[in-house]
Amino acid sequence: MPTLPSSRRLDRVLPATLRRLLPMLCLLLAMGSQASDDIATEAPILTLTQGSDRQTLSLDAIEATGDLHHIRMQHPEGPEGRFSGVWLDAFLAQHGLEDARRVRFIADDGYTTFLSQAQRQEKAYLLATRLDGEPIGVDRLGPLMLVVPEDAEAVLDGSVPMDRWIWALEEIRAR
Repeated sequence: MPTLPSSRRLDRVLPATLRRLLPMLCLLLAMGSQASDDIATEAPILTLTQGSDRQTLSLDAIEATGDLHHIRMQHPEGPEGRFSGVWLDAFLAQHGLEDARRVRFIADDGYTTFLSQAQRQEKAYLLATRLDGEPIGVDRLGPLMLVVPEDAEAVLDGSVPMDRWIWALEEIRAR
């Protein structure tokens, strides 16, 4: 059986309407993949609670706190590279929580750690939002992490505990 030229084969396989719509569908798919990247930074990823006030924040809203700080380090649980984020004190101040006596951080698996006002004054805590310029995926312990950049090497060598570090952060409660 002779083979048909590719254009005639396409004519037989795809109805005329679909052939006309195919380029438009390809364009829409390409635009959709770009939009999904944008939506990823606009979707709620953190709940911020103080008393009965509760709000959800997107990556964009968290990063709007101020300039991103960047540090190259290895996280004790594996991810390594350039971590970027906002300073915790600036983030809390932006949301009127700088005077909170105690702040509780809750991970998606229920792990919790607390920071008092005095502990927040002892060291600079970074609310990490990106790794190597991209939002931190759940496969890399994201979407958010609380880290202490000045303790990164000491945590790795075991001379400082990482009990104030938290990853897969999903909620911050202030009192």
